[in-house]
Amino acid sequence: MKFIVKFFPEIMVKGHAAKKKMVSQLNDNLRTLLLRVNPQVEIKRFWDKIEVQTADEFVPAVRKVLLQTPGVEHILEVIQYSNLETLEAMADKVAEHAVPWIEGKTFVVRVKRSGTHEFSSFDAERFLGGVLLQKGQAKKVDLHHPEVKVEVHISQQDLNIVTAKRTGLGGFPMGSQGQLLSLMSGGFDSTIASYLTMKRGIKTHFIFFNLGGAAHEIGVKQVALYLWSQFGASHRVSFVTVPFEAVVEEIFRSTHESYMGVTLKRLMLMAAEKVAKQMGIDALVTGESVAQVSSQTLRNLAVIDSVTNMLVLRPLATMNKPEIMALADHIGTRHFAENMPEYCGVISKNPVTNASFERMEKEAAKFDYAVLDQAVESAVTIPVDQIVQDVTETAHIEILNDIPDNTAVIDIRAEAEQQARPLKGLESVEVLSIPFHQLNKSFAKLDQGKGYLLYCEKGVMSQLHAQYLQDQGFDNVRVYRPADH
Repeated sequence: MKFIVKFFPEIMVKGHAAKKKMVSQLNDNLRTLLLRVNPQVEIKRFWDKIEVQTADEFVPAVRKVLLQTPGVEHILEVIQYSNLETLEAMADKVAEHAVPWIEGKTFVVRVKRSGTHEFSSFDAERFLGGVLLQKGQAKKVDLHHPEVKVEVHISQQDLNIVTAKRTGLGGFPMGSQGQLLSLMSGGFDSTIASYLTMKRGIKTHFIFFNLGGAAHEIGVKQVALYLWSQFGASHRVSFVTVPFEAVVEEIFRSTHESYMGVTLKRLMLMAAEKVAKQMGIDALVTGESVAQVSSQTLRNLAVIDSVTNMLVLRPLATMNKPEIMALADHIGTRHFAENMPEYCGVISKNPVTNASFERMEKEAAKFDYAVLDQAVESAVTIPVDQIVQDVTETAHIEILNDIPDNTAVIDIRAEAEQQARPLKGLESVEVLSIPFHQLNKSFAKLDQGKGYLLYCEKGVMSQLHAQYLQDQGFDNVRVYRPADH
């Protein structure tokens, strides 16, 4: 199978040097990603496209990579024939495929041609259309509103017949627009903000402020891993965890309750700025949306931003919640967000909505910033691609390779994953299917006289939910990892 990759239009309108650099970056990114799928994949770069050739067995995986890589506007799936010397020979090949497509329908032929030929693109369209009318059972040719468009690309003696056109991610190639640090809570907003910066070609690192709770940290790591693996795996990025429990305690000691929420956001920005500078990063991104919660009024955002000189991007600033949730549905992060443990609410009592700069400075003066400095010094940084290993090594959840008596396995993967890759070798064991986004509500209804082992593909989500259930008081839940994993 051959794919023709077309670039995001904003790449094509750049100056020659910028366009050349972006196309080269996209080519490098695709090569990095696709060689992991198929070491024999063929990738050819042209000034206006990239061509990818792969064996049929790798087509689904290659297609997925192409559609999720920033910088790709759309892909064409084509059938290629080479060494066709005449338009007549090309017409015969087109007819082999297109005659069934146009049966009983109106159609049009569109030809894109490059190279030297004795015919123009218009000549080729007329000729191919005539052959299809003669050989097929179409209604007629309709140049303006056809039911079927037969699209053909001719390059010298090569013929490419387009069988499908699919919309890509768009945006700029990853790594072409610098890098930033995303303040991640794992909810809807910070996740979508990170996705949008990744889509724009910005190498996006993650920073998480742990306010208390192992389950929350594991959950945020899972979301970061998902985002990176889906949309940014061409580049290595970092996940930074900053322990913020002592910072929260100091906020309670020093700050009036109405200013606690704004103070927390200011301290997060201050800490993120310190970490970003250590990493050589010039910008931060947050998921804040104007007026969505009390700390996100325009005045409060201005008061929060006054604590840093670093550029703070807020791609969701003017988006509403339904738009954000629709994007989460589109990219597959909604279930993560809906099941994320949340700890920020503990300091949102009687929040101010129109903070005073003068009052904020007075409240800030009472805070002991040595606590914040200590939190930043205690930050732990790991590469995102090592999250699975890190969670496995640091989580307090017992992982079993064998299944004890009176124990059931709960497959918490999404239903589509379960159907695609069903658990095998457990014929004598009770296996329950409860997708992870239903588990927290369903687990209490199960027979608590049994033990339960949670299973997912990589073991991260199962450890997250096992930790969460144990935090809720269930001590009969552990994680199942088959010995061959």
